[in-house]
Amino acid sequence: MKTGRISKEHVLLVQLIVVVALVASWASASTVTRQQVLREVGGPRYSPVVAVPRETPLVIEPFYDDPEVVSDEELAAVLAKIRPKFSREKLKSNHVEHAMRTWWLNAKFHDPKVMSGEAMKDYLVDHGQFLASWGDKVKPILQDRTDGVAIRWGKEECASIHHDHWLASLTEAGINLHDPVFTPSRRREIADVLQEALRDFRLDEVEVEWSALAFGLWIAPQKTWTTRAGRELSFDLLAERLMRGHKKFGVCSGLHRVYSLMVLVRLDDDHDILSDAMREQVMEHLRSVRDLMMVSQFPDGHWPSNWSEGADSVAKPINDELYKQVIATGHQLEWLAIAPKELHPPREQILKAADWVIKTTTEQSDS
Repeated sequence: MKTGRISKEHVLLVQLIVVVALVASWASASTVTRQQVLREVGGPRYSPVVAVPRETPLVIEPFYDDPEVVSDEELAAVLAKIRPKFSREKLKSNHVEHAMRTWWLNAKFHDPKVMSGEAMKDYLVDHGQFLASWGDKVKPILQDRTDGVAIRWGKEECASIHHDHWLASLTEAGINLHDPVFTPSRRREIADVLQEALRDFRLDEVEVEWSALAFGLWIAPQKTWTTRAGRELSFDLLAERLMRGHKKFGVCSGLHRVYSLMVLVRLDDDHDILSDAMREQVMEHLRSVRDLMMVSQFPDGHWPSNWSEGADSVAKPINDELYKQVIATGHQLEWLAIAPKELHPPREQILKAADWVIKTTTEQSDS
């Protein structure tokens, strides 16, 4: 019986098909999947340790306490509507993370059904509490690594919704670097989450807003650090990445990019983390945001989700759902609160926006 010989050309063709299939699979894989593959096949990893010069993060204080914009009574009425009164069953990390940014760690409430700041922190840092809420059929948010702790994020209901949002929210809330983190297998620290985030960060991440915020509040005045891939990163590179592309891109109508840029400028005021040339580029970018705000506000005071289209957003209004208007208007006021007045639109626009947010929020039901 004759046996056919496989030609060299056939072998090369098969190899080519396999390579193309592998490349296609890699290209279509999510960031999380790619990192998992690299962990499995890469062997021992290079794990640089980034110096963190403090045990509690820096705080960016608002510049203003203006009762004409919002009085104490109005603020109390708004805060009463957004108390973190969550059901513990299938409690979304996303909801707790956002509440942490508002209330911080020291928040306490008379109503036992409302989560305190400490209770919210404990839910985020303790796998046992996550397990009690979601059961053992879902993947943990806290992912053990040999040299750190990663946070599972993405569109899954039980995941953190944005890249490094878990870290940034706890950072803004005032977490300590050595506070415990209880993963499925052992006790770690917030420092282990921070180091993993710094080492694994890449400039081509879909979202860099929260990473820039958290890194700045922890490691300034250090300007640079080295990733696991051996690449040196800097706050100049992060600022440049935050300004890349149309202003509509990014979390919450692109406005967290704006907020994080303003945070970097404020940090640069005291810690010199940006080059002079990059600082001016960022300031010019923020001036352009201000100019778009001036022509995109509606007569009732709100900004639409497509504010970045400038005057066209008013001339050709889209069918904007109310929650998107609240997000856009609230986030504009958020970054303006930490911005110098040279970056503000006219004061009457700020007053109208604040009145709209207060009225819209207090008119909502408590359900």
